[in-house]
Amino acid sequence: MDKPRTAHIERNTKETQIDLTLNIDGQANYENSTGVPFFDHMLDLLAKHALLDLKIQASGDIDVDYHHLVEDVGIVLGEAFNQALGDRKGINRYGFWVLPMDEAQAAAEVCLDLGGRPFFVYKMDHPQHYIRDFDVIIIKHFWRSFCDSAKMNLHIELKFGEDLHHCIEAIFKSVARALRVACDSDPRALDLLPSSKGRIGA
Repeated sequence: MDKPRTAHIERNTKETQIDLTLNIDGQANYENSTGVPFFDHMLDLLAKHALLDLKIQASGDIDVDYHHLVEDVGIVLGEAFNQALGDRKGINRYGFWVLPMDEAQAAAEVCLDLGGRPFFVYKMDHPQHYIRDFDVIIIKHFWRSFCDSAKMNLHIELKFGEDLHHCIEAIFKSVARALRVACDSDPRALDLLPSSKGRIGA
């Protein structure tokens, strides 16, 4: 993996305008601005715990709903990962993490596979649905969009939790840590494709 694993993607539609820069091998330098404070906070946590350099400048029709913006950021972030990973030679490919969240008694479990085939599982049940005016069901759409465009398996399960903010936070941190493991390299397999098929996504 001699080439830098970076990507820069712009996406402009009638609903959203997104400019995203990603460095998978970063040092957690991030600057995320979407106009949705809670979502920015979650993106910052993702970058921090996955050690990504991530800059997202996004705007859109958030006066209508947050859905379009959040979902489209997921699409672009997934596309950036797919581009930055390149042929995926040398990576661990698989990642797994379980993360607790203090007094909220929340625990999120994440497992993922950067094997080139999208598949998404999301199990998150909570009696609350809103953090301020942010409907957390949109988070499911974010991760599905990310999963599809990154061409990965992504399984997310919230085991239990009380504080909704911390439940969502635990999910983002768990995904981040699992991504960090999966994107990392094995020094014994730097030039090897992590698939017995001889290609990713087959």
